[in-house]
Amino acid sequence: MIPDLGPRPFRRTLGLLSCAAFAATAWTAAQLSPSGVGVGFGCLPSDQLREPRRCLDLGPGGELERQARAGETDHPLPTLRPDPDLGFIPFDYIRIKEGGAGVYPSPQDAASGSGSTSQLPNGFVFLSYGSVSDVDGGSVYATGGGYVRGERATKITPLSFHGLQFSRTPDRAFGWIRSGTLGQREPGGAEDWTATWYPLRTLVSILDVRRVGDLDWYEVAPQEWVVQTAIAIVTPDTTRPPGVEGDRWIRINLYEQTVEAYRGGELIFATLASTGRYGYWTQPGAFQVWAKLERDTMSGGVSEPEGGNYYYLEDVPWVLYFDQSRALHGTYWHARFGTSTSHGCVNLAPSDAHWIYEFAEEGTWVYVWDPSGQTPTDPALYGAGGA
Repeated sequence: MIPDLGPRPFRRTLGLLSCAAFAATAWTAAQLSPSGVGVGFGCLPSDQLREPRRCLDLGPGGELERQARAGETDHPLPTLRPDPDLGFIPFDYIRIKEGGAGVYPSPQDAASGSGSTSQLPNGFVFLSYGSVSDVDGGSVYATGGGYVRGERATKITPLSFHGLQFSRTPDRAFGWIRSGTLGQREPGGAEDWTATWYPLRTLVSILDVRRVGDLDWYEVAPQEWVVQTAIAIVTPDTTRPPGVEGDRWIRINLYEQTVEAYRGGELIFATLASTGRYGYWTQPGAFQVWAKLERDTMSGGVSEPEGGNYYYLEDVPWVLYFDQSRALHGTYWHARFGTSTSHGCVNLAPSDAHWIYEFAEEGTWVYVWDPSGQTPTDPALYGAGGA
């Protein structure tokens, strides 16, 4: 499946007739591998772009490959089709409104607003629920701890975004737009906008990079430049990180806000993340997964009548603890992936967290780093961490 690269200018491609003619003469059943890609023979153009190391540099496919490496035409990333089941979450969620809410022993008590057994505090409170019913003209949510009046809650729909799974390590860097922007014809300098709008989370390939002042600018299409603050970059690096052992690891880039998974010397998965914000940093270093949970409830902070920093997050899915209470996990309560938001955990879209959960085992290495050097490394600054 070729990823959607979003709006982009016209690219020069080869004529369909020449491609068809080449395909008719260059292929026989004996030249196909079980995966459908030629081994040591000329390939169909689409396969040449995805698996150039398995094809001879011949014909239209070879010409497309040369154009792609020169940045003259699109070079599709060697992606695999995602498993749609990874996006399934076995829970439905509500957020409790400001001021808290009562919890009642029955739907009727909740509808009447009398006889509450407990009070949910004011704060950042999310619950999972099993059903919602209409009682006396009002909705009532059935949660694990009791019934909550519908007027005190809001339904939550988790983001359906998912990252990329690869058949091999991509040949060049790529990334996602994390702040919608127009392209510029030249990096830096005067604002010379193009007509191409890059929406939030648009996938782009990186053709070139230039430093202008204190900022990097990335060419995401010919004469289409985007400043580094608007894009989260993944630069494939199959070198085993310092402190990591074995041939399988997860790499978390705090500056770019991305997560990568490596196995057998290849990058096989990458996505956007949201790590610890200022004062709640995700600690750099090499760690190992010490607990793997299909779900967990996370809470912390202090509740105050006028706010505070209290949070209570029920049934957080696909949790991998790797540094005290810091974990990679699914996140249903926000969609700010690509920016630092959490209390130290590594927040992922639910389908991405599920993929990482299936990839990792207890003992899998997790390497956290900040290439900018801005994240503190003194262990004394780090407590247990949180969601």
